[in-house]
Amino acid sequence: MKLLTVTIPCYNSENYMKKCIDSLLVGGEDVELIIVDDGSTDGTAGIADEYAEKYPLIVKAIHKENGGHGSAVNEGIENASGLFFKVVDSDDWVKESEYQKILAFLRETAGGGETLDMLISNFVYEKQGAKKNKVMRYHHALPEEEMFTWKQVRHFHKGQYILMHSVIFRTKLLRECGLKLPENTFYVDNLFVFEPLPYVKNMYYMDVNFYRYYIGREGQSVNETIMISRIDQQIKVNKIMVDYMVENRQKIKNCRKMRNYMTNYLEIITTVSSVLLIRGGTQEHLEKKKELWNYIKQKDKRLYIRLRYGILGNSMNLPGKGGRKISIEGYRICRRFFKFN
Repeated sequence: MKLLTVTIPCYNSENYMKKCIDSLLVGGEDVELIIVDDGSTDGTAGIADEYAEKYPLIVKAIHKENGGHGSAVNEGIENASGLFFKVVDSDDWVKESEYQKILAFLRETAGGGETLDMLISNFVYEKQGAKKNKVMRYHHALPEEEMFTWKQVRHFHKGQYILMHSVIFRTKLLRECGLKLPENTFYVDNLFVFEPLPYVKNMYYMDVNFYRYYIGREGQSVNETIMISRIDQQIKVNKIMVDYMVENRQKIKNCRKMRNYMTNYLEIITTVSSVLLIRGGTQEHLEKKKELWNYIKQKDKRLYIRLRYGILGNSMNLPGKGGRKISIEGYRICRRFFKFN
């Protein structure tokens, strides 16, 4: 069994995937790299096969029909032989020194008495043209250099949450919780770091700037204009998260800190959906925003009240054009600070 499986979803990634793969190869034979060619039409498939041929003990190339990012991640989970599992997008990369620290810790943990469910580390927004890159850290919210449970988790800042870039899960946990991301849908990375949480007991935080999250590539899914054009997929993910909270109410309610974290995460996602619909500006967009909030209300009135009358939810539902302008300005401030897109 490998120590760590890293899945690299690739779709028409020939121009940048080598930087990603090369940064991960330095992990050596303890690591399994699964390059998932998601129906690419450029040279991606050939590059994946070249690496698999050159590094047969490390790299596995999988070719499949196009099914989207979630489909590629599902394929990685299904084929993973590693004790732990991570996703690294093909236009991102990892820092070698921090990578080695994480692998050393995973080796130590794998031989220990306690089972680690989720490892959390920092990520860096590598934003094109930025003079200084922002680091997303969690030292104020999470204990450092010790195994901890939800009881020891402190308060997250508003607008801060654990992204896919931050986490390494125990592979068996992902399978046990039945994680299956929807196909042909963007923004499913939010589900990847949301649905496993009720199954996570033991966590560990390493204050290392491991993952480098590139922002600025033309056509990137987090570009605001593109997000508005794909708003139906954002709404779909938003609703799936609502459904998950409702359907797993009993499991979630038993842990107050986990419940609060998941509710705050859902509030952020719903805020993003709302403000993108406001930015869309058409009557159709505003009707979709109204329908989303009605959907939440019908699913769970208590959850609706928590989201609707929280700080973010309230600012997204101010009446009239003036209220929408305030909502948009609030979003712009958040975008500058958190580098959303």
